[in-house]
Amino acid sequence: MMEQTNDSPRRGRWTRRLAALPVMAVAGLVAAGCGGGSGGGAAATPAPTPVTPPAPYPDPVDPTDRTPNVVHDDDAVWSWDERDPRLFLEPGGQNAPQAAYGMELMANSPLPEGFGTNSDLAFAGNYAFVGNYNGYNIYDVSNPANPVLHVSVLCPGNQGDLSVHGNLLFKSVQAASARLDCGPQGVDGPVSPERFRGVRIFDISDIQNPTQVAAVQTCRGSHTHTLVTRPGDDANVYVYVSGTSGVRSGEELPGCVSDRDDPESSFFQIEVIRVPVAAPHEATVIRESRVFADAETGDIAGLRGLTRDGRPAQSPINACHDITTYPAIGYAGGACSGNGLLLDIRDPANPVRVHEVADANFAYWHSATFNNDGTTVIFTDEWGGGSSPRCRAIDPPEWGGNAIFDIVDGRMELRSYYKIPVPINPTCVAHNGSLVPVPGRDIKVQSWYEGGISIFDFTDSANPFEIAFFNRGPNTQGGGGFWSAYWYNGYVYGAELGRGLDILRLTPAEFLSANEIEAAMTVVMDEFNAQHQPRIEWPVTFVLARAHVDQLERAGVLSSGMVERLRTELASAEGASGNARSQAAERLTSTAGELAGATLAAPVHGTPEIANRQRELLVQAMRDLAGTLR
Repeated sequence: MMEQTNDSPRRGRWTRRLAALPVMAVAGLVAAGCGGGSGGGAAATPAPTPVTPPAPYPDPVDPTDRTPNVVHDDDAVWSWDERDPRLFLEPGGQNAPQAAYGMELMANSPLPEGFGTNSDLAFAGNYAFVGNYNGYNIYDVSNPANPVLHVSVLCPGNQGDLSVHGNLLFKSVQAASARLDCGPQGVDGPVSPERFRGVRIFDISDIQNPTQVAAVQTCRGSHTHTLVTRPGDDANVYVYVSGTSGVRSGEELPGCVSDRDDPESSFFQIEVIRVPVAAPHEATVIRESRVFADAETGDIAGLRGLTRDGRPAQSPINACHDITTYPAIGYAGGACSGNGLLLDIRDPANPVRVHEVADANFAYWHSATFNNDGTTVIFTDEWGGGSSPRCRAIDPPEWGGNAIFDIVDGRMELRSYYKIPVPINPTCVAHNGSLVPVPGRDIKVQSWYEGGISIFDFTDSANPFEIAFFNRGPNTQGGGGFWSAYWYNGYVYGAELGRGLDILRLTPAEFLSANEIEAAMTVVMDEFNAQHQPRIEWPVTFVLARAHVDQLERAGVLSSGMVERLRTELASAEGASGNARSQAAERLTSTAGELAGATLAAPVHGTPEIANRQRELLVQAMRDLAGTLR
């Protein structure tokens, strides 16, 4: 248990507002592939013909039971379904063969000229912001079937993860060659006033002309960053900075300390930036939070991961790779190379570690995702840093995938692991993803580099299983598959490292109904950053109730007669008008009461607890609908 707050407030020698350093507005603002603003745009690439597997796929197969039709390799340590079309993908370029189930590619927008590897995604309104090692691109996705490249910003600085908050866009920069003015020419010498490593802030109120308004320098740069907000405080947004490179010279940035044994070391911390929303140029680092400190001794290098044989690692943890904040529940999940952290963020300026876990199966704790209730957290293991295969037949299912923990009384308890259920020999390891807002279920969409995109259900945290997937054959033109895959306002957006931006939609499948997909599409967000997780709320709709009926039918806990009755009454109520509305309301209320008191059969899928929860949600939805009819 970590209770002390022995963080170092920002020392006086660091308090100058580095955002006020002279910078160019934006260097190399280019509308690549478009005739100025949103009037033009790169045409979406038509989808190629999907690959045809050698046997019909899928037949109705329980995805939690992979014993039928499996391949057994002499050196394999697990089994898989030999009919899975991902096994038969051939290499190709932009239009490589595809394999998909429960997903369909709607559009692809190739990388604009001058831009290399894609990275992370952020969203606001009708725009998708795609990070890139050379800057970022802004797409108009008001028509997801035809994304339009709106504007491109050349501003090199390594992977360039993005976040958006109102009219502000944040960009991580860690490369030693990055410049304050966004120039592409690099920086000479080990110490230079032109070098920039930290978090850039752009004003995007004029979406056609993003302008850099702040550049907050940090000692180790910003490999990733995470936005943090406090409910009720609209005046400020906070940024947690995760820098994973070496410490720069104190001559270049006063206050930087590279000695790991120095109690003022710039290792073993996350930096907290406060950004006044109305005056972003005043953004500054306000705290170095020592979230790795030993709870008893205060040693700032107080955490270690585990080796493969379960022994404490030789080196202590000195940085987080990524942090996901969930302000509505007051927690953040820190994926910190050798450990997974649970942080109390009710005071965003002062994150406090409340629990930590380590796992001998994990090589590099990479990112985190909470379920919507905040009772479960998933940590990913990016073993090999995204450049090594970890989905092979010889790699145990616990390696290079996800670890799923329940949060019980402020402590994380391991329940299970999840990895894509077929062997992939190219670069494949767990990477970035987000929740898919299917009501009554915990579902995540996730990227796996050349393993593609996998959507899985973890409602039963002890028994996760895949429900949909999409992938292409390896890219013969370079690039390593999907960096990120996120759900935003009805669609899945994938940042393909070498092939550009993909937009996909879900299609009905064995464990995902049309009603569940439509109910998920009723969730509309003004903006979305996967590492700043919002609480999902569903509007009162008839499709919400129908989705819960589908779930109870799939679980096998209701009689066919009750399922038919529920669907009939919902359809009748939805079409009711005039005096019939009040009568329909009474029937819904009566049936809801009857359902609430009914004894459910033993579920054929899922657990009794899940079925009861979905029954409660259906009862509430029916009562809410009745209220709208009166």
